[in-house]
Amino acid sequence: MPVLSKFYGIVIRMLFVRPMAARFHAIYGNSELVVGVAPLRVIQGEAPQRVRDMVFEWARQHQAELLEAWGKLSAARQPNAIAPLQ
Repeated sequence: MPVLSKFYGIVIRMLFVRPMAARFHAIYGNSELVVGVAPLRVIQGEAPQRVRDMVFEWARQHQAELLEAWGKLSAARQPNAIAPLQ
């Protein structure tokens, strides 16, 4: 599962699964969120509220890049890294 970005101890990874809509995993310590890209929403998982807030702020800023990464993974290509939350 390629790492797309890292910030404030949060690791963003994406795994392409054909029948599923675009999504990414946000991992922070023992917490993990699976987040849908369009629309942005938590599909499953738990994380502290401040981590959720940072993940969603980052995802809003990079939604187009996340969709591009999903497209590259669907074509078995390596996605580009995405800038961390500033």
